[in-house]
Amino acid sequence: MRHSWLDLPDDAPFGVHTLPYGVFSTEGEDPRVGVAIGHYIIDLAPLAAVEGLEGGHVFNRGSLNPFMALGRGAWDAVRGWLVELVNGESGREIVEPHLIRADEARLHMPFEVADYVDFYSSQAHAENVGKIFRPDSPSLPAAWKHLPIGYHGRSGTVVPSGTGIIRPSGLRRVGEDIGYGPSLRLDIEAEVGFVVGTPSALGQPVPIDEFEDHVFGVMLVNDWSARDIQAFEYVPLGPFLGKSFATSIAPWVVPLAALQHARVDPPARDPQPATHLADAQAWGLDLRLEIEWNGTVVSRPPFREMYWTPAQQLAHLTTNGAAIRTGDLYASGTVSGYERDQRGSFLELSWNGSEPVSLDDGSSRSFLEDGDTVTIRATAPGPDGAQIEFGEVTGTVHPSS
Repeated sequence: MRHSWLDLPDDAPFGVHTLPYGVFSTEGEDPRVGVAIGHYIIDLAPLAAVEGLEGGHVFNRGSLNPFMALGRGAWDAVRGWLVELVNGESGREIVEPHLIRADEARLHMPFEVADYVDFYSSQAHAENVGKIFRPDSPSLPAAWKHLPIGYHGRSGTVVPSGTGIIRPSGLRRVGEDIGYGPSLRLDIEAEVGFVVGTPSALGQPVPIDEFEDHVFGVMLVNDWSARDIQAFEYVPLGPFLGKSFATSIAPWVVPLAALQHARVDPPARDPQPATHLADAQAWGLDLRLEIEWNGTVVSRPPFREMYWTPAQQLAHLTTNGAAIRTGDLYASGTVSGYERDQRGSFLELSWNGSEPVSLDDGSSRSFLEDGDTVTIRATAPGPDGAQIEFGEVTGTVHPSS
């Protein structure tokens, strides 16, 4: 859609309603903050200097953290300024000198991850996993419909899209034997991540209606998983080495403000959520994910069906008084629907290996093999029929070291 002097082609990524933030560099220059639009990146630091934008020095950093720490007032002001510049003809003369071709830039980790929490909020995914591993027991854990179940992950192994994923090794059961070796059931989890900008004080829970004041933006996540290592270790304390070896995130962070037209009511809940999880505002999101395996689209998971919303997740992870910090990342958990072509992990898609997936090159897969590449994309509805695009997250599996 053409709404800008940039005259973006219809198939261009990142239209004027998206304006995601990231960190990039060009040859011989240090990483700094930019905004993606079409096939370009707006170099924010010199643009802000020319415009005399208050606080614009934060864009000359190699991380979004200084900007995110300024809070919602600054986020809204900068977005409003950018929207006016890219949509009004008068912005052309100001912005054009600071446009960098995206194919001439290198993308970096968009922010410094403080803490990392991963949730388990898709009912379809939770039920599928329960049927696979606990066929004679209830498919959902007892607490699942009472609270967003999650675990604390490892922030130091959150990596930017494109980083090679080395096949992890660990203890796993093979038949009747237990041994150490490379994972034989390496998997993906298609997720959506939320990054905190405004911190909170220790001992002060974040009320559910303050979600927008604390969360800066949204990006795609692939939480790589070694299912055989995970299956052997996870009772009673849950995921550990089967998850902590790598979590990939997209290089572009879509501002929460860009998703207002994607908001939907979450599924009906029974029983009703506890008081701290009672959401008066609709913070389900109509995000449409796509998973590509070696060039073949194998699944399209629907995020709008997630049982617990990102606002409820934030309220719950702080309800005990845990503080949040600028750069905290929390992920939704695997996004899955009830149809086979909506499953967000290969564990589900192949039903633990019993139903291999056929790829366009004639091969079939149950779990990841060395050399396999997985890419996750997503879109969401925007204003006036426009589409909000998310930067893709991709990774290729390398042999165990």
